[in-house]
Amino acid sequence: MRQAAEVDIHDSKLSMAYIYIAFAALFLGTMAGVVQGLVRGGLIELPYSISYYQLLTAHGVLLALVLTTYFIYGFLHAGMSRTLGTMTPFERRLGWVGFWVLTIGTLLSFAMILTNDASVLYTFYAPLQASPLYYVGLTLFVVGTWIGGASLLAHYIRWKKRNRGQITPLFSFMTVGTILLWYVASIGVAATVLLQFLPWSLGLVDNINILLSRTLFWYFGHPLVYFWLLPAYIAWYVCIPKIIGGKLFSDSLARLAFVLFLLFSIPVGFHHQLMEAGISEFWKYLQVVLTFAVIVPSLLTAFSIFATFELAGRAKGARGAFGWVRKLPWGDARFFAPFMGMLFFIPAGTGGIINASNQMNAVVHNTLWVVGHFHITVGSTVILTFFGIAYWLIPVLRGRAFTARMNKLAMTQTILWTVGMFFMSGAMHLLGLLGAPRRTAYTTYQDHATAAAWFDGVFTNQVTMALGGVILFVASMLMIYIVINLAFFAPKAHTEFPIGEVADDARETPRILENWKLWIGIAVALILFAYTIPLMDMIQNAPPGSPPFRPW
Repeated sequence: MRQAAEVDIHDSKLSMAYIYIAFAALFLGTMAGVVQGLVRGGLIELPYSISYYQLLTAHGVLLALVLTTYFIYGFLHAGMSRTLGTMTPFERRLGWVGFWVLTIGTLLSFAMILTNDASVLYTFYAPLQASPLYYVGLTLFVVGTWIGGASLLAHYIRWKKRNRGQITPLFSFMTVGTILLWYVASIGVAATVLLQFLPWSLGLVDNINILLSRTLFWYFGHPLVYFWLLPAYIAWYVCIPKIIGGKLFSDSLARLAFVLFLLFSIPVGFHHQLMEAGISEFWKYLQVVLTFAVIVPSLLTAFSIFATFELAGRAKGARGAFGWVRKLPWGDARFFAPFMGMLFFIPAGTGGIINASNQMNAVVHNTLWVVGHFHITVGSTVILTFFGIAYWLIPVLRGRAFTARMNKLAMTQTILWTVGMFFMSGAMHLLGLLGAPRRTAYTTYQDHATAAAWFDGVFTNQVTMALGGVILFVASMLMIYIVINLAFFAPKAHTEFPIGEVADDARETPRILENWKLWIGIAVALILFAYTIPLMDMIQNAPPGSPPFRPW
């Protein structure tokens, strides 16, 4: 007998629309990335009409913003439909409006990058100035995500009204936490784009307050990393237990971790500005302390996930201290890819502690270390988990099978991505420690002996970075092939959306964890405490503003 679809067909179409754009961005972004890596390694030269920083901007925007955001919205819409039931036509229409506003903004900004009118890197730091259309595109991008988020929240509110007193399914609870974090964080980037960059780029004002613009950016920029990470955590907490044949260690611990991420991931942006003048040491110190508080939910997650693994292994008969490791499904790419992402998160989290520490930040600030850290955090932990999700989510949404042949290719793809990232980000970390700067094209630094020594080793070499980039590019193209196969050519079949259950002996979830009004109130109070006085100081005692610079 034919089984009912795991996700309503109309909701599936909406989710797949987001996912198609996500993987189109992966294709274009890694194309730009491999060329940029070969140029950075001194192996090729670009034609005169193409700028290195144009490629760098395209690579960053397409992969760090477009790929991640579209995939997250596709994943969350599918999961909400699976756990809370089919969306209403109104909720789905909101999702589509958000998709199209987001897409128009993406295309507009990308067009400006293609015409070399926005080679300002994905951080768009002032005083570099792009075309006004680039900032209009960014505005539409953010507004599109707000509308798409409203679709998810409307779905949640309707479910709560119909199920008063019930605990929200874990996937949906975590989705709400992720979207709330995005709303609160993206206010910062919306403010700086609308109130500073747009009037400045249109010529309505002559100068821009750089310190204020960077502060508003990092108010958004740090929790942006958690906007990428939390959907990966959703897969780890909710989906992986089902895939490995186990149960989640603790529902309460999982929800507590998400609440703590909401509280502590936003009022910490100053640790990205430790080397900048104009912010008092007290406020930097306060935000560094709050940064270290974010370590707590990360450690809770590590404990909870590995406890889940151990419980699953022991339920299958594992003995000894680590016998459960052998019971995990190492040949299943749906588990193997996210697991490799988890392993990358160990050095990524350690590097994050170094970046947030005042003295150690002084050593690695603006070096290739930071680029390497970014790649093993977002490019490995998050993206490998997203790849693992895609291996089962696309078959679910398209009514197809994840075949044994595709699983073998996916295992190969994961290994290639892991090896490529090991070489590229590893070399970046070491070169950064030696002092090699970031945001530079290939240069011999006028053959200076000190600079030459940076790149003299086998592993501390720009060619090693380029080699890692080429391996990553091959892995990326293999991923595109797998996605096309799963979406259009895999055999028709019913594929289960993996929603794990909580362990039988887990304690009941405290109701207070569902009190979003309380957690949002505390988060707002922390933000006001950490930012109000510094922002007033930046505005009242503003340094001389800067005119625009366009050095390309």
